[in-house]
Amino acid sequence: MRYLYSLILGLGLGAGSVFIHNIYPPVGIVLTIIASCLGIWATGRLWGKRIYRVIAAVGWGFVVLRAVYPGVNQEFLILGNTSGFSLVNIGFIALVISILTPL
Repeated sequence: MRYLYSLILGLGLGAGSVFIHNIYPPVGIVLTIIASCLGIWATGRLWGKRIYRVIAAVGWGFVVLRAVYPGVNQEFLILGNTSGFSLVNIGFIALVISILTPL
């Protein structure tokens, strides 16, 4: 059940990152990166294993990467601008750092 909770938390963090990253460009991206990093770190801290961090990070990555590609009506949730590139690149770097930090 903890695996499912970790996945749901990662999906929620990813959805929040997608919807908030483009609000007030410098503030929104910083807020989403910090929130994602702390959320993934707290998942592993809560249950005491690194595998929960990995599962939550996979959920986050699934949502963010799905938002980069066009949808049914060719709409993009993450645009190809500085804020979008920063979310994808710095977000994945932050997730790797949050996974590798000690419990």
